[in-house]
Amino acid sequence: MKTNIGSMDRMFRLVIGVALVGLAATDMVGWWGWIGAVPLLTALFGTCPLYSMLGINTCGVRP
Repeated sequence: MKTNIGSMDRMFRLVIGVALVGLAATDMVGWWGWIGAVPLLTALFGTCPLYSMLGINTCGVRP
């Protein structure tokens, strides 16, 4: 898959993902906190399937 997430978008997803997963792991929020794995994984891989479907690209480099 091609990278379609820019650096700022990636950092935001990483912070949100780690925070949600951390809160869920410590039982500070309910089971829904594990949804933080989605932005965490998209940040780590650099691609977002939803962005691909919608034609969005926040990465500065165009293919």
